[in-house]
Amino acid sequence: KRVRHFAKDMRREPTDAEAAMWRLLRDRRLARFQFRRQVPFQKFILDFVCFEKHVVIEIDGSQHAASERDAARDSILMAEGFQIERYWNNDVLRQPSAVLKDILAKLAER
Repeated sequence: KRVRHFAKDMRREPTDAEAAMWRLLRDRRLARFQFRRQVPFQKFILDFVCFEKHVVIEIDGSQHAASERDAARDSILMAEGFQIERYWNNDVLRQPSAVLKDILAKLAER
């Protein structure tokens, strides 16, 4: 219940990069793939997820560089069949078309 409440808060107050990514992914805008944002999953909150392809997209700032916690989280999600793709905030804000192109390629591989 606490995770769900925190996810709602995160949907209401996204970072600039998360808001920019959501504008690009929402309403099946990327090749008709459906994404959801700030989704509670087990004890985690997934930034963006396409359940159809089991792809999780995380938008990260510098605090996530070489994070052991993220590595442990990723291994749990991979054991559940998810592929995790991470993009830096700066890339989303400055090169959104390159990020979308990469995401589309990852979805096509699945």
